[in-house]
Amino acid sequence: MPKYSGTISELLGIDYPVIQGGMAWVSNASLAAAVSKAGGLGVIAAGNAPSDWVREQIKLVREQTDKPFGVNVMLISPNAQEVAQIVADEKVPVVITGAGNPAQYVKTWKAAGCIVAPVVASKALAVRLERKGVDFLIAEGNEAGGHIGELTTMVLMPTIARSVDIPVVAAGGIFDAATVAAAFCLGAAGVQVGTRFILASECTAHDEYKRRLIKAKDIDSKVTGRVTGHPVRLLRSPIFIEMSKVEYEENAVKKLEAIGEGSLQCAVTTGDKDKGSFMAGQCAGLLDKEQTSKEIIEELFDEQALTDIARNLKTKLF
Repeated sequence: MPKYSGTISELLGIDYPVIQGGMAWVSNASLAAAVSKAGGLGVIAAGNAPSDWVREQIKLVREQTDKPFGVNVMLISPNAQEVAQIVADEKVPVVITGAGNPAQYVKTWKAAGCIVAPVVASKALAVRLERKGVDFLIAEGNEAGGHIGELTTMVLMPTIARSVDIPVVAAGGIFDAATVAAAFCLGAAGVQVGTRFILASECTAHDEYKRRLIKAKDIDSKVTGRVTGHPVRLLRSPIFIEMSKVEYEENAVKKLEAIGEGSLQCAVTTGDKDKGSFMAGQCAGLLDKEQTSKEIIEELFDEQALTDIARNLKTKLF
């Protein structure tokens, strides 16, 4: 497939080359519509939610804006196949996939006119999916919150960019103009930002979730569940400590699944300090305020900040 010659903004029909990360229970119609109206690509996260909920969120976004938006399909969800058909039936502009290989759905989505963009954490999967005809890839480093791979954005992004001929968007650890600039230096065509958008005023996540992000220290972002094959990054909390204790015990996978069941929804909707799983990327320790989606995007692509970064880089290098 020939390399797309335009920008990622032109491909997606957006003003800024930024995708709002698909965070289960966090990324609903309220946040997605706000990000799309602000010039980025807002994304509804299907997660493990019932398929009727996903269809309703698509409807709600379309009632709020005529701008492009996406749906994130989590492939390890028991509802994945049903959600995959819904996004095709609804002709969702952009389909983003996570936690697996979406090859079986690509033809159906493309036939429906969807732009398809899988999140990848390895070169092998990236190359395989390019051959399947996806439009672009999202290389997500393990600095990100939620489900993660092994490689950092600093290594994964150039690895993927040098291995394929389609655009690659960088994700994981991106939260300000400097990290946006770094992503483009690594070969990115755009960026995906998740954790910072939890602090968007239009995000309906519980106030306790937002408070924990603002209070987080640099070492509060932890990883658990490696034994399951789908490790997760979250903030230090009682549930993280409980998971850590059983991670390498006998029947660890079943124990972890039992502890984690419903814990993310609990964190997002009720802010339960003991039973909630507050997923967040490593950049949480650098976030300190709530803003509108528009203000977040404008800071990410602040022209003066980016100009100063380029000038400073040139001074230091030459």
